[in-house]
Amino acid sequence: MKLHTLCFTPFVICLSALVSSLWAEDTEKPELVWHDVSDWGVEGRAWTEEERFNYFDRFPAQGKETLREAVWNLSESPTGMMARFETDASEIWVRYELRSEKIALAHFPATGVSGLDLYARDGEGKWRWVQAARPYSQEVETKLLDDISPELREYAAYLPLRNPVNKLEIGVPAGTEFRGLAPRQELPIVFYGTSINHGVAASRPGMVHTAILGRHFDRPVVNLGFGGNGRMEKEVGDFLERLDAAVFVIDCLPNMGPDLVSERCVPLVNQLRKAHPDTPIVLVEDRRYANSWIRPEKDAFHDRNHAALQEAYRTLKSAGVKRLYYIEGDHLFGDDSEGTVDGSHPTDLGFWRQAEVFKPVLKKALKGR
Repeated sequence: MKLHTLCFTPFVICLSALVSSLWAEDTEKPELVWHDVSDWGVEGRAWTEEERFNYFDRFPAQGKETLREAVWNLSESPTGMMARFETDASEIWVRYELRSEKIALAHFPATGVSGLDLYARDGEGKWRWVQAARPYSQEVETKLLDDISPELREYAAYLPLRNPVNKLEIGVPAGTEFRGLAPRQELPIVFYGTSINHGVAASRPGMVHTAILGRHFDRPVVNLGFGGNGRMEKEVGDFLERLDAAVFVIDCLPNMGPDLVSERCVPLVNQLRKAHPDTPIVLVEDRRYANSWIRPEKDAFHDRNHAALQEAYRTLKSAGVKRLYYIEGDHLFGDDSEGTVDGSHPTDLGFWRQAEVFKPVLKKALKGR
């Protein structure tokens, strides 16, 4: 035992010194100027003139009284929100505070649940990924990237997908140029849906199909995805009808059954159409579970769910509802069963494939918008 102790002690000392050295190097930072994103506003934050309990809540305060408790609680995460800014800084830091100690979930990594995801426009104006924050606690202060070529460029920081945020600041070295960019005024693509819209289980916030589509069409996005609770509810519709949207995407079937689809789809579309006579509306079938090919009951459930939505679509079209579009669900994650983490929720590959299926339909819907 003594021999083992003698041999092990120098190793511990050396390892401790190495860790201390790396920690000191990692935490060393220049004099920074911090900029609070709420000073200029974030995209994806709808009903901006209405009172909120927390700046990053997705619904205004009124929602706490009218929405189901589960929907309200899930809406406190800033899913889909994005802060834009310009800087010529050679390094970029972030500082933010998470409300929940659940930094990650079993099938959903911390970089997606609680991380910040940074993109920038390249010389051709295309959005390119830069870096993602890797949170280990509720208090995050970290350098996202250094050695950046020092030229003025536009950045976009996607906020965490499933963890409420109390405050977010961007830090750049003193003496560098920085300007917060107010939310764009173009009409947004508005998504109402389930945990898939909520981002489960993307590796980082920029990889959700809603974010991918926002970059592709270079449009603001409002993400109203609520894990397990996207159910075509009138109470959510009451908020949707108060939004000016480029297009409404209704993607709730993974949280619904055929009877509920038959009960709620037509009334929700009519509610939106009455408030917005010319706004395109897209109905989306539920994806099939990736392993439903070997689970007959699950496959039959998808058949019934799809049939219910198809019947609602035909009813609406027969009633003269215009600018109504439809996306089939069979191929949303691809055809090789490789696009999900658990059969139901997409990996980054699944999200990318889903975005590719959405693109041609949204391109038609957005024409002239």
